[in-house]
Amino acid sequence: MPRKVRDLKADLGKSGAVWRPGKGSHSVWTHPRLLDAQLTLSGNDGDDAQRYQEKDVREFLAKIDAARRE
Repeated sequence: MPRKVRDLKADLGKSGAVWRPGKGSHSVWTHPRLLDAQLTLSGNDGDDAQRYQEKDVREFLAKIDAARRE
């Protein structure tokens, strides 16, 4: 069963990422340690997350983790 978009947003929030609204159901996520990276996540909180969205969030969280280690 796929995760919900709200779960992905919760993971991003726990990592210290901040969001700003985008157009429609989009939200744009950034992190203070990643000045040149951002993640755009589409969908409402109750929607099922797509596989590519889960992958994108995983990769963004890995970038945050790598930046913390530097």
